[in-house]
Amino acid sequence: MKTIATILAATALAITGTAASAETLAEKGEARLATMIEGRTAGEPVSCIPAPRSNRLEVIEHVGVVYDAGRTIYVARPQDPKVLGRNDAIIIERLGSQLCKQDVTRTFDRYLGVTTGVVFLSDFVPYARPDAG
Repeated sequence: MKTIATILAATALAITGTAASAETLAEKGEARLATMIEGRTAGEPVSCIPAPRSNRLEVIEHVGVVYDAGRTIYVARPQDPKVLGRNDAIIIERLGSQLCKQDVTRTFDRYLGVTTGVVFLSDFVPYARPDAG
């Protein structure tokens, strides 16, 4: 029969292990984002961006949503980055012609096809390449 101390120790280890793996996922995502924006300069955050092609939108696990507009990459981080999981893709119900932080954004599992959550995005931060000249 297990003692309460043994059960508590096992639970604490399981929780610590889960937290450590979540940090690792976030760190991996941050490293991936850093590679994407390397050599670019951050601009002033904006609420909406022109985003005519939805196939240029990418989810970075536990970090945020990235829109690649070519010369500029826009990054929007959710209020709770853990809502963006490994298998998640997003569906955005646009309220206008632009992509805006207040648009209804949901995540779904790309393999199972089921809705997994709702995402509340922050402003989009533009990262532009410096002018060649």
